[in-house]
Amino acid sequence: MRHATEHADVPTAELDTALRGGPFHVALRAAIAARGLPLQRVQHHLSRHGVKVGVTSLSYWQQGARRPQRPESLRAVRALEEILQLPDESLIRLLTESGEPASARRPSTRSYRSLLEASDALNRLQGDLGWSLDGGLHTLGHHERVRIGARRELAGLESHHIVRAHRDGVDRFLAVHHGDPGCSPRAMAVHALENCRTGRVRLDQDTGVLVTELLFGTRLRAGDTFLFRYGIEDGTAGVSREYVHGFGFPGGQYALQVRFDRAALPARCHRFAQHSPAAPRSSRHELTVSGPHHSVHVVEPRIRPGLVGIAWDWE
Repeated sequence: MRHATEHADVPTAELDTALRGGPFHVALRAAIAARGLPLQRVQHHLSRHGVKVGVTSLSYWQQGARRPQRPESLRAVRALEEILQLPDESLIRLLTESGEPASARRPSTRSYRSLLEASDALNRLQGDLGWSLDGGLHTLGHHERVRIGARRELAGLESHHIVRAHRDGVDRFLAVHHGDPGCSPRAMAVHALENCRTGRVRLDQDTGVLVTELLFGTRLRAGDTFLFRYGIEDGTAGVSREYVHGFGFPGGQYALQVRFDRAALPARCHRFAQHSPAAPRSSRHELTVSGPHHSVHVVEPRIRPGLVGIAWDWE
């Protein structure tokens, strides 16, 4: 569901025509006019989405004097589709049809809206399983190994956890997997690999969120540590372009490794972080795919609340 904005009127006939036939600047101008938003308010909404665009740039875009081309500008266009209550891809499509680069045609990151929807679904599924906050566990170490298959898909992952109980009676962990757009959680499989077994499973087909209980088979006392390992077989979506892990609480070390099939090696990879889904991505640095292992990795010595991930380009 889109977030409400001021003057959420039914689109005018002019807007409908512009969205069907373009060009981009005419459609953008019509959409802004239909919502009755001054450019300063549009800029404010963009900033709430973690995107910085000046009023002058917005003015140039709707006049046709300039066109969005940089990655940050394309992020702004996708955010504008939400802010102005337009169909997904409607503005980006007009850029594509007008000869914009391939980066405009294919989203390289999860949208702010998709992350919020997944978060809402996760809260509901966790509540369904009686899980609250951190479940009585602190993370001492977490190592994820992600596999990208020959079709450039997210084939699966393996996750190794070291945790410490901070209250008595803890006997389970809730594993969460958020698949790529278009995935099918019903077709995924969770395998308990070491020191655990699978329990109840919940999923949300619309957002691609899968939640699985991992039962320890013992009740921990406060201060006890525990190691366990599980895997998830995915491979149900299309081309993957990033893997992101979110943390709600501080903790110990986190390591993320992404390994690519030798038949599908990316052109570029980089690491990034976000304080929240709405915040801009920061701490970006390029990663080099290792020759013999076809992998890249990042290590966070201490987990902080927020998101950490690796993204890659195929061309």
